[in-house]
Amino acid sequence: MKHFLDTSVLIAAFLESNAKHRECKALLGKMRPEVAACSSHTLAELYSVITRLPHPLRLRPEEGILVTGEVCERLSTVALSEKEYLHTLKTAAEAGVGGGRVYDALLLACARKCGAEKIHTLNLRHFQALAPDLAERIVMP
Repeated sequence: MKHFLDTSVLIAAFLESNAKHRECKALLGKMRPEVAACSSHTLAELYSVITRLPHPLRLRPEEGILVTGEVCERLSTVALSEKEYLHTLKTAAEAGVGGGRVYDALLLACARKCGAEKIHTLNLRHFQALAPDLAERIVMP
């Protein structure tokens, strides 16, 4: 089974204060690149968040890159081509999707691209609203 983990799951996996930390950490611990993926952009988002958290939670950049490397040991990455990226943005615009929700649309496009059978997110309702055809595949850890 192919799994796709979104940014919210990865942040929670490394942030002990997150209410879903245990579940997300356990999920990530079970993953291997052959059966699990994340968006390549998620790596930058994860790094950005964990290196800008309020003190004392904030990681130094050299620690943040180690965390990002740990993710790469567990997950393969999926990137959209320019054509796929623009198609996703156009589809989102036509559906009236704007603001930060467009990032969720891009993550869902990556999940589709890799053939994910399970899409793990902490933003269940947002993802299901953006992709009702994938609603049964979208789960919370």
